[in-house]
Amino acid sequence: MTYDNDAVRAVLDAARAEGRTALTAPEGKRITDAYSIPTPAEGLAESADEAVALADRIGFPVVLKIVSPDILHKTDAGGVRMGLTSCADVRSAFTTIVDNARAYDAKARILGVQVQQMIPDGGQEVIVGAVTDPTFGKVVAFGLGGVLVEVLKDITFRLAPATRDEALSMLDGIRAAEVLRGVRGGEAVDRAALADLIVRVSRLVADFPEITEVDLNPVFATASGVLAADVRLLIGDPAPRTRRRYSREEILGSMRRLMQPRSVAVVGASNEQGKIGNSVMRNLIDGGFPGEIHPVNPKADDILGRKAYKTVTDVPGEVDVAVFAIPAKFVPAALEEVGRKGIPNAVLIPSGFAETGEHELQARIVAIAEEHGVRLLGPNIYGYYSTWQDLCATFCTPYDVKGPVALTSQSGGIGMAILGFARTTKTGVSAIVGLGNKSDLDEDDLLTWFGEDDRTQCIAMHLEDLKDGRAFVEAARATVPRKPVVVLKAGRTAAGAKAAGSHTGALAGDDAVYDDILRQAGVIRAPGLNEMLEYARALPVLPAPQGDNVVIITGAGGSGVLLSDAIVDNGLSLMEIPEDLDAAFRRFIPPFGAAGNPVDITGGEPPSTYEATIRLGLEDPRIHALVLGYWHTIVTPPMVFAELTARVVEEFRARGIAKPVVASLAGDTEVEEACAYLFERGVVAYPYTTEKPVAVLGAKYRWARSAGLLT
Repeated sequence: MTYDNDAVRAVLDAARAEGRTALTAPEGKRITDAYSIPTPAEGLAESADEAVALADRIGFPVVLKIVSPDILHKTDAGGVRMGLTSCADVRSAFTTIVDNARAYDAKARILGVQVQQMIPDGGQEVIVGAVTDPTFGKVVAFGLGGVLVEVLKDITFRLAPATRDEALSMLDGIRAAEVLRGVRGGEAVDRAALADLIVRVSRLVADFPEITEVDLNPVFATASGVLAADVRLLIGDPAPRTRRRYSREEILGSMRRLMQPRSVAVVGASNEQGKIGNSVMRNLIDGGFPGEIHPVNPKADDILGRKAYKTVTDVPGEVDVAVFAIPAKFVPAALEEVGRKGIPNAVLIPSGFAETGEHELQARIVAIAEEHGVRLLGPNIYGYYSTWQDLCATFCTPYDVKGPVALTSQSGGIGMAILGFARTTKTGVSAIVGLGNKSDLDEDDLLTWFGEDDRTQCIAMHLEDLKDGRAFVEAARATVPRKPVVVLKAGRTAAGAKAAGSHTGALAGDDAVYDDILRQAGVIRAPGLNEMLEYARALPVLPAPQGDNVVIITGAGGSGVLLSDAIVDNGLSLMEIPEDLDAAFRRFIPPFGAAGNPVDITGGEPPSTYEATIRLGLEDPRIHALVLGYWHTIVTPPMVFAELTARVVEEFRARGIAKPVVASLAGDTEVEEACAYLFERGVVAYPYTTEKPVAVLGAKYRWARSAGLLT
């Protein structure tokens, strides 16, 4: 694709020199022509006679639209007339439009009237646009257009510039995707032309950051091409980049010393119980941290049996991490000492910074840290846990169950919910990290580290915002091919849309953009806290699926129906059972049972029926995942079911046949113990629910697709 950047630059410079934030229709036409964005033939008329001459040259019918840098919504001003078929119609419409515009805004500058070719009836109306998102920067948008755009709000977003494949994925990413393929005898739209248009718009805003919004609405998409009937462009100052960026090597270097330290200093360590400095020291010592622990307190010689130092600069040798447990007002001076000592990481537990309105104080510590090359975790956090290092650098309760899950949170309260869940479910973790105000270190730094950490197999993050959405997407894209990333994004408001100046801007609420961009990055978005934690616990347990065919084996017809609904809700595919496999299942179930899918073995069957059908499901290579529905009976008690299922699954995995198996157990309280037994042995099982096990399986499938393991 080739573009005339000089032509665009000339238009933008002229508009900005006049202090304008909106481009006129003729200026928009020059820009769309420069990027080969197809628009109808048109011209600017400054008088009725010129309008008639233009209409005659373009060919009837035509549309007339007011041209004014001060009137953005032309229809609201009575500034549009459509379907004009004669010179008399054009002359009359010109006068009416100008009069309406002056009545609408007497101070508006009227540059003339745009005379535009009337697009023939037919084709699907869509919208293609772009906005400047505060988190992700330039994003391109696509959805149904015309009068439907703000009613249906059926729109999807991608980072700009978008590739052709990403643009094509947008066509399938709206709820009304089938409309574009042709319904009820209608022709399918030219998908290549539509994707090309999306790419060009995304390239335009990426090339010219001062273009804050683009709105092509409606775009008429037909079988033979696309045509943008109306163009709106807004301009402004490019958003300055305030955050310092670090290279991948720099991030990994500092994070290694943070997560695998050999020496830790506690600034504000205390002998007094009830103080944060005392709790941090006790957790480090009692947790068995094998490295050096150096208490720093100018008023003590000895703290908990360790030599105390007046300042951190007095500590001998290298120190990897300084944990701060002092009031906020004392942090800057102590941080200067940390910088002079050459300590690469400061963990700031204290509150009293930006979260309480003390933005200048937070900016000051960031400046000090950058000057000395210190990375900051926090402030306003509960600390962090690095279990494989036996490191518990927090004032909260200790946790030492080692495992493959890394968990992070912005909120201290959510952090403690994470801790309680981990303890209750015996979830093994590689790390639990608080982020707080994220003055420096944030999710993309942690994601970069955990993506490389051999101890971590799944990363789950609670976040309220992202400081640098593009850095996060970059880190996620590098991580997802190797391990799942689960995100719980708090806040689903669209407050940013209130001041939008276009259809595209009004539809680009915070959550809508987050949802699509996180999906584009391959991230699994959890709808709630419990789901985030369950995904994190379960995903490392399940092997990756090798195909789409899911089979339900159940002892209760009612559970089978609910499990089937859950399969559909989570975007999974119930396998169509071929005749030979159907016959094979029927050999093991009673005549009043039901093969097909779900396979209903009925509730009164002995353990042998469960075992035989599960074996068949694992053995047949056409089946890629199993969903088991167990119903508590005395014939097959819960632990009997759990033990036989775990034994069969383990047998097949030893033979190299590893398929994801999830189970829903309905019954008395004994099913809770059975679920725990299964979970510990690689079968994700939940009591009293048909939704959770299938939701987890759906999350595993979403990751497998994002990782390129499934097409």
